[in-house]
Amino acid sequence: MSGGLLVAGTTSDAGKSVLTAGICRWLHREGVRVAPFKAQNMSNNSAVVVGPDGRGGEIGRAQAMQAAACGLAPDLRFNPVLLKPGSDLSSQVVLLGEAVDTMTAGSFRTLRPRLSETAYAALAELRSAYDVVVCEGAGSPAEINLRDGDYVNMGLARHAGFPTIVVGDIDRGGVFAAMFGTLALLEPADQAMIAGFVVNKFRGDLGLLAPGLESLRQLTGRPTYGVLPWALDLWLDAEDSLAYGRVLGRPAAPRGTEWLDVAVVRLPRISNATDVEALATEPGVRVRLTVEPAELAAADLVVLPGSKSTVADLAWLRETGLADAITAHVAAGRPLLGICGGFQMLARAIHDPVESRRGSVDGLGLLPVEITFDPRKTVRQAAGTAAAGELPVRGYEIHHGYVSTADPESTPLLRDADGAGEGMMRGVVHGTHWHGTFESDEFRRWFLDRAARLAGRTGFRVAPDTSFAAARERTLDLLGDLVEEHLDTAALRRLVESGPPADLPFIPPGVPT
Repeated sequence: MSGGLLVAGTTSDAGKSVLTAGICRWLHREGVRVAPFKAQNMSNNSAVVVGPDGRGGEIGRAQAMQAAACGLAPDLRFNPVLLKPGSDLSSQVVLLGEAVDTMTAGSFRTLRPRLSETAYAALAELRSAYDVVVCEGAGSPAEINLRDGDYVNMGLARHAGFPTIVVGDIDRGGVFAAMFGTLALLEPADQAMIAGFVVNKFRGDLGLLAPGLESLRQLTGRPTYGVLPWALDLWLDAEDSLAYGRVLGRPAAPRGTEWLDVAVVRLPRISNATDVEALATEPGVRVRLTVEPAELAAADLVVLPGSKSTVADLAWLRETGLADAITAHVAAGRPLLGICGGFQMLARAIHDPVESRRGSVDGLGLLPVEITFDPRKTVRQAAGTAAAGELPVRGYEIHHGYVSTADPESTPLLRDADGAGEGMMRGVVHGTHWHGTFESDEFRRWFLDRAARLAGRTGFRVAPDTSFAAARERTLDLLGDLVEEHLDTAALRRLVESGPPADLPFIPPGVPT
């Protein structure tokens, strides 16, 4: 079996990432050497990958998850272009893992030839190394204002000769119009690559859906390859799980007599908030992302997550009253954790001539440190210990800011492999630059036990047997099961091996070429 496939979507968050991962896991279980690929991702949720030169680089977390579905270590080529928005008007450009530029909407056209060349070269290398490459599109292929020079959706499909399936989220409503409209807005050569559709997040009687699927086939000349059911357990590494007010995952009943409530501040430029997903795998732990000061007041533990724009998000905390709520939470003797940008906000002062270029600003003053931003970005995997060297901890770093001044009497939260202190804990306030630490099971249990004691939740008990790695594997296996059980895998195999059918009809009006 050899070839490739592009998974496109009617919208962002239609299910492209999870469908791509599910197809990857299905093929991997079939013994196929398969790799994921997303030419360009726009996300502040990234994973650190060690490149061939030994240096750390970044790719989208979705591609790291898809790599795991393939049984592979993450590779910089899986996501050669990563755009990390720092504001509504600009994004940091990460090319093959390395931050190389800051791009505005106006400069995108100038940079695009370089980005597309890099993406196509990475795809060519993957095609030579693997039997099948399953590509994920970005946004929608029907964003016709962006079609000129596109190398992520139909531009990629035509360049590689890959058949394309379009996935739509029926839970949002209007899925048939979205699927038909996506196809009908494309120019003839692009339409010729669209082989069919997949319906995502269906709840109800399939018999009621069948007439619509048949009408869609008659209207477009293309089949629906399957209908994926709504699955409550698909929330790990999913960016659309990070919505306001939503409890992450499906919290299991507590092992003790009390719950532990965790409020995570949903910053405007939130980065790598998937850190808290590991907390949400624990029985008796409710994790909610929020922008409401009242929810911080009611929480046992408050988490300030990472940010792509620390100074701007700190100003937002003050404008919304969340800064006062955080300070009150600490004054009441309840625990607070800052991760990366969230840790930086806890400092006495932040000196930033790089990211925001606002110079020196006051931090929240909850930890005796000062933060200075360096033009050089720290991107690396990390390993060390916690709890006086008793517990192993692994994580990763992605940040420009570093601790330039700290109280020498302070207690580090972690220590790196060389024994140097990392982060700080002072009373109920904790901070670290390391992402991903809660994926280390022993450290996560230690921290939750400490947080519960500080919050007065004496009836809370940590579970001794929760494994985050096992939870992630179960998610990937569930994705593979859904593909095997609900999609026409024989038809997908033919697509991958033979390309798009030659007799696909054109659906007017299309876009003039």
